[in-house]
Amino acid sequence: MKPLVVVGVGGGIAAYKVTRVVRELQHHDYAVRVIPTQAATHFVGDTTWHALSGQAVTTSVFDGGATEHVEIARHAQAIVIAPATADLIARLAAGMANDLLTTVVLAAHRDTPVILAPAMHSAMWTNAATQDNIQTLRTRGMIIIEPDDGPLSSGDSGTGRLPDPLIITERVLEALEPHEGDLAGRSVLITAGGTQEPIDPVRFIGNRSSGRQGCALAAEARRRGADVTLVAANIDDHLIPHGITVIPAPTAAEMCQAVTDRIATTDIAIMAAAVADFRPIHVADDKIKKDPSTQDAPAIELERTTDILASVAHSPQRPPVLVGFAAETGSPQVVLERGADKARRKAADLLAINAVGNGQGFGDVESQVVLVDREGQPVKTVSGSKVTIAAGIIDEVAQRIGKITR
Repeated sequence: MKPLVVVGVGGGIAAYKVTRVVRELQHHDYAVRVIPTQAATHFVGDTTWHALSGQAVTTSVFDGGATEHVEIARHAQAIVIAPATADLIARLAAGMANDLLTTVVLAAHRDTPVILAPAMHSAMWTNAATQDNIQTLRTRGMIIIEPDDGPLSSGDSGTGRLPDPLIITERVLEALEPHEGDLAGRSVLITAGGTQEPIDPVRFIGNRSSGRQGCALAAEARRRGADVTLVAANIDDHLIPHGITVIPAPTAAEMCQAVTDRIATTDIAIMAAAVADFRPIHVADDKIKKDPSTQDAPAIELERTTDILASVAHSPQRPPVLVGFAAETGSPQVVLERGADKARRKAADLLAINAVGNGQGFGDVESQVVLVDREGQPVKTVSGSKVTIAAGIIDEVAQRIGKITR
């Protein structure tokens, strides 16, 4: 029987994002019982939650058996509530039990982790009543994931957005599976995101990488006890996991320097960033203008950037385990062939090959990664979300570092 996680859903516009949390938890082999509030069903209906979870969906203690809330609470390994609205937070703080969700929370064992992901208008979030309620819940041991900054459904902008579903999933998994320890005491350096090479003060040469895969790897390594440093190229702040060291490195040169400065003290290096292969030789001091006297376009002369993965692989300070990424285009066979050739040239211990372009690879999409060794021979294939792929890669990394004497 799979361990159970209760996913409570509050009545906010962000409720639709919680479908992703349900899926991610299922990918990690947890059974999920979704308990929405009555207000939440106005945003996502019971039918959707039932289809996703495969379990009955009710909002009231009167819809099930007389002690259903006790049974759910008894079997729950964790309870996560997202979006946690101002009303729901207030009811939890007051100890109310006027629907199935709040009743289950009250009936839960004191050691059962309860994680809240608040989402509401910034004026409601900063209101003294809400902040007092949040502090009360923290005092009781509930885990609060701070809301993100950004555009709100009202058209305003401020603090109150629901955190990214992958961040919510990460925090739930941390509560469920506190540091497994197979990377305890290890120093892990991860590059992530896409570099941007300036053409002038306005324009740059870049790529479509969001940094999600690198952030998922950083979260998984930290969850397993590692001391993680993320060298981040142009990654949205809300994607970056908590509890790690972040080094901003927007260009290939800055990323190369950040890696070079830290590689000597690194046990595991994972080069997941999409680093530009070329950059402009000359960067204009002012915005390049169209010349009205001609139809010609300006010529931009490029030069190669440093191959960071190859440099680390051939460095006398090479870490014990080195992992690279190969984002390739073409048919599945061509992608694998190109990746295997890159593995042999780069000489990393592992190379993660994945197809990109045409909706594949970049952003919040499911993907497939083939891990190969330095000879280009397949080691394992991992498919699914960025979180699932990160877990599969870190499994292999932990196994390899575990064979190396400290």
